[in-house]
Amino acid sequence: MSHDSVDKLVRMANQIGTFFMAQKHPEGVASMADHLRKFWDPRMRNTILAHVDHGGAGLDPIAMEAVKRLKHAAGAAASQLRPGEGGADG
Repeated sequence: MSHDSVDKLVRMANQIGTFFMAQKHPEGVASMADHLRKFWDPRMRNTILAHVDHGGAGLDPIAMEAVKRLKHAAGAAASQLRPGEGGADG
């Protein structure tokens, strides 16, 4: 994605994070990660995950934590797939 697209996703993530900051810290992070998983297109999630892998410039702390949690959850789900259920060999 273009730099402008990444900037837009960062801005969107920060806006979502602002909403979830009203919740207590652990719950807000978990709720934001769940929101990204449910409502963001996979390409959007992959782009923001890659952005975090490169430092996550511009992301507010709650957004950074939520994206990292999203990445951890995605990795855990992928590791539970059996051959033929998706992933690289299915």
